[in-house]
Formats: sequence, C-alpha cells, structure tokens
Amino acid sequence: MRGRTWKISASLICVCLTILSATLKRERPPLQKLSEYGFFTGQSADQQPANGTMAYRLNTALFSDNAEKLRFIRLPAGATVPYNDSAVLDFPVGTAIVKTFYYSQDMRRPEKGRRLMETRVLLRETSGWKALPYVWNEDQTEALLDVAGVTLEASYIDADGKKRRHPYYVPNMNQCKGCHNYSEVLRPIGPSARQLSGPLQKGGAGPSQLETWAALGFLTGLPAGEHRPAAIVWNDPSSGTLEQRARLWLDINCAHCHNPQGPASTSGLFLGVNESDPLHLGIRKSPVAAGRASAGLAHDIEPGRPEASILLHRMESTDPGVMMPELGRSQADPAAVALIREWIRSMPPAP
Repeated sequence: MRGRTWKISASLICVCLTILSATLKRERPPLQKLSEYGFFTGQSADQQPANGTMAYRLNTALFSDNAEKLRFIRLPAGATVPYNDSAVLDFPVGTAIVKTFYYSQDMRRPEKGRRLMETRVLLRETSGWKALPYVWNEDQTEALLDVAGVTLEASYIDADGKKRRHPYYVPNMNQCKGCHNYSEVLRPIGPSARQLSGPLQKGGAGPSQLETWAALGFLTGLPAGEHRPAAIVWNDPSSGTLEQRARLWLDINCAHCHNPQGPASTSGLFLGVNESDPLHLGIRKSPVAAGRASAGLAHDIEPGRPEASILLHRMESTDPGVMMPELGRSQADPAAVALIREWIRSMPPAP
C-alpha cells in the first residue's frame, strides 16, 4: 500500500512540476501603462530612474526626425552581462531596455520644457525580445500601449532657432522588427561596447559607462582600455577621423538592415563598422535593383563624386519610395548628409 501511495504521489509531483514549468515559461501579457513597470520614481514623465534602472547614452545615435532620446536599462536582480567588442551586448532574460523620444520646446533652451512623444520598451523574454510602443497622452501624465502605431505632430524650435512642425510616426509592433531584425530575430540595435565607451554625460569626464557597469558588477570580462573600441562621436571631429565618423554614422543608422543577416542582405551593401570589403561598402558597386530610387546613377558610392552616389541621394531624399533609412524618419539630416558627402569627396577618384 505504501509503495502504491508513493507511485501516485510521484506521478502527482511530476504533473505539478510540468504545470509549474509551463507556467514559468508562459509570457505575461504586456502591461497597458508604462508606469506599471516601475522603471521610474515619482512621475514617469520626469524620467528619473528608480532603483534597479540605469540611464545610459550612445556615442552616436540613430537619427529620428530630430527627436531627442532618454535611454534606460534594467537587468534582473543579480544578473550580469558578458563583454564583447563586436556586437550588441547579450543581455539576459528579464532585461528591459527603455527609450523615450521627446522634443524640447526650444532646443537652444532645454529648461523651457519638453514634450514626450513615445517610450519604446524592449523586453527580453524566454522566447526572445519583444518590442512595445507606449504613447504619451496630451497631459504628459502617462504613456499607454499602442500596438497599432499612431501619427503625432512634432512642434519645436530647433538648434538653429528655426520653428519646425512635422509628423512624428510611432511604429506599430510589426514595424519595430523592420529595423530590429537579425536573421529574422528581433534584437536591440544600440548598446554595444563601442557605443557605451564614453561617459554617461555627453562631453563629460570620468569613467566610461563600461567601466561604471563593471564596477557595479553588471558587466563581466571588461578588458583594459587600450583593448576596447575607441569612442567615436560622429559630429565631433576631435573624436576620430572623417572616415571613422562617417563609418560609425552608417553603422548605427544603416547597418541594422545592411548586413549579411539583415533585411537588406540581398542588396550586397553592408555598412557595418567592421566591414572591410570596399565593394560591400558600396564603392563603385552597382545597385542590385535599379529604378527610381537609384536616380539613374551607376554606383552606390562613386569615389570623389558624392553627387553621383546613390547612397547620398537616398540619404537626402524624403520621398517614401526613395529615402533611406525607409523607417524612422520623414526628414533628412543635413549634418549627416554633409558628413557623408565630405567622406565620399575625400576618396581618391577611380582611375
């Protein structure tokens, strides 16, 4: 009798463990309000990180119609991240990467206030990363989940004192994968060792963010400074050469698609910062598909001739059927266009 009882109990335990395992693997539905995550202390609109949430900054960021951004990350308690210098850091299950897009009322005087547009949350779950867009209400008191996407209006005074007004597009959940796509798997774009190699405050002094993370025990395996990628800021000539700054801008703005595992892999144009093949970089490379987007030009990059380079033509365009990147912007970035033009012009012309 005792033996039979034990067999029944063992079976019940096995069933319970199976149910428990399935429960643990089951992903919770996304929260409807940003405030429910507890990323921030006080009012969420103040964007003050709560305990366990860290602010971070990229040396060179993706252009998003002049929007400014606040970035945060929260790791599970006791979790660590292994260092690598060739790709985005591999964050553990339970990580949340949070990015808030906003416009200052006057970019020359940030103290005059700002309008938060959206906060995108990337959650690392057992099945992979999930992208969730939260749209801020008019009162700036809460951001609500909007999986369908929405068009807002951006209105501000830019850094040159010019009044600007244009649409601001919040992507839907499926569009997020259009950029965050690596071998058909959604993943983060920005937080790599190269991008985190500067201090938290732009132009500030002190330890790099990597060194701070290592000191806090979040980052493991950090090598000595001379063995880490150099900090490059695309619009700071003192941080690197013209080519280095141009290549890093292309890396963060284009290479998430233009890489051998990205959505634009069939183009043969690979713009990652570690790419060394001139043809893959577009130098005297013919486009895979001609047509209106190529403007009748022969090569992606024509050395010494920016006006004859398809890459620059598509960067300058705001035509949805021509412009690159095709998602995340409706405006051109004049400063970036000027940088890439100067870089192409500096190349020795083909014989």
